Amino acid sequence: MLDVVIIGGSFAGLTAGLQLGRASRAVTVIAARTPRNRTSPAAHGVPGWDGTPPGEILDRFREDARAYPTVTFLEDTVVAVSGLQDAFEFAVGAGETLKTRRVLVAHGVNDTLPDVPGASEVWGTTLLHCPYCHGFEVRGRPLAILANHAMSGHQAHLLRADWSDDVTILSGTEGDFVVSEFQGDGFTLEPRMVTRLAPSNNGISVVFDDGGTSDFAAIFTAPRVSLAGAPAEMLGCALAAGPLGPFVHVGPMGQTSVPGVFAAGDCARPAHNLTSAIGDGAMAGIGCHQSLVFPDKIQPNEAAA
Repeated sequence: MLDVVIIGGSFAGLTAGLQLGRASRAVTVIAARTPRNRTSPAAHGVPGWDGTPPGEILDRFREDARAYPTVTFLEDTVVAVSGLQDAFEFAVGAGETLKTRRVLVAHGVNDTLPDVPGASEVWGTTLLHCPYCHGFEVRGRPLAILANHAMSGHQAHLLRADWSDDVTILSGTEGDFVVSEFQGDGFTLEPRMVTRLAPSNNGISVVFDDGGTSDFAAIFTAPRVSLAGAPAEMLGCALAAGPLGPFVHVGPMGQTSVPGVFAAGDCARPAHNLTSAIGDGAMAGIGCHQSLVFPDKIQPNEAAA
């Protein structure tokens, strides 16, 4: 019987594992080793690591966690989970079964990119989601918003505020954005249907349905997110509605609605950021540990709210 199984070995999961390892608790981190930001060439806004490839940061995080003898790693995916607090049981793809007293969900979310050919090839390099993470590198240059979701107007106004005066709205897409949000504010509206995205010498090229093209330094958009089929859903964790999809509703110590289950990182917040994931992982790891020491102290989320 393990003390904690952590599902997800990216920034939140590894930080939680570090906290629990320092408490000499028996922890197994289950990780598929496919972090969301694996296509990004650099992580920004991370103190001490600004501009470093995220894979290099993760390698260092794993090295730190491995230094603690009670922390082990399993490269696999969870296919089933059952049980209750102090008696959870996991089945992984390779057929192994793990039993644990507590669960810490840090597996992130399922991304659905805009349904535009070429989007996956440029995602994380010139098709971007966050001006705080990537805007400085393309500041002052022609930028665009691929308007495919309700937060497209929010993204556009953020870019105009401090990153570029030249922002084009690519409204020839499918989505629930409101075109009127962009009118009269100095944005360039491009209504032609977007049929393809591709790398270009200047950054990224957009191909329209009439054969025309436009080049930009970068295009900003956002993937839809879901937790369908994820361990958080298998465990029955209560969810909250975010602007791009659901996330696990957690309390101040990372506790979920399910006794003995904690959550951290992208799956447990509406806005996603590497630095936030690290902080979430630390707090959830501490909360998980304290629930082992004081079983009645950290109540499920509804009771603590």
